Amino acid sequence: MPRAATGESSIARAARIIAAFTAEETSLTVTEIARRTGLHIATASRLIAELTTHGLLARGPDRDVRIGVRLWELASRASPISSLRDAAMPYLEDLHAVVGHHAQLGVLDGDDVLFAERLSARDAVINYSQIAGRLPVHASSSGHVLAAHAPPEVRDRVLQQPMPRYTAATITTPDQLDRAWAAVRRQGYAFLPGHVHEDATGIAVPVRNTLNEVVASLSIIVPNDEHAQAGIPALLAAARGITRTLTSHRPPNSRPG
Repeated sequence: MPRAATGESSIARAARIIAAFTAEETSLTVTEIARRTGLHIATASRLIAELTTHGLLARGPDRDVRIGVRLWELASRASPISSLRDAAMPYLEDLHAVVGHHAQLGVLDGDDVLFAERLSARDAVINYSQIAGRLPVHASSSGHVLAAHAPPEVRDRVLQQPMPRYTAATITTPDQLDRAWAAVRRQGYAFLPGHVHEDATGIAVPVRNTLNEVVASLSIIVPNDEHAQAGIPALLAAARGITRTLTSHRPPNSRPG
């Protein structure tokens, strides 16, 4: 495959272009993509044109660049999250109906929580997460659950990284975070009032596979008030239901976990 003078392949450069888009910035100019990827603007323009030809990127009405429908199609078809999401959706819908705010499903990807699904309501409390969006594990309830049950090397890596503060309640020191993860393992859920936004409480529980490994987090975001803990029983029941589905039925051609 063609390589740049630096030895980087065209595929690697194309991957950097696609990764330049974020959940908040889904439309970029060629100049902005070149700046974010460190590519020469002529190189970025050529690769963008090739990716657009194959439907992986698309041009907007103002010639801005966007993720193409073909890329979404391929990713949805191959995603290992699909079977997890399918198993979770009936329980996620019931949970959302009970809490009346946000119910969401997250997985650990690198050092972040990647949200595979989120159900919300028009008048729900503020929530920074979104589908295909990310939050750092140190600040979110989903992140606490996933990190608490992650391999030791993952936890050690997170503990050594900077921990941005979102509110006065956000945990930003390794000792505090390690103790919080221990509490999650002990009590079976994470309860984080006001850690990402002062008005919201995040509560999360683990979802397990056939090997009893934690493969996802199920969480709710509710108002940060005296009623916040009321949703915990429904959250735990929904997570048990998803776990039963994952451990009792495997769709054809799917892979466990």
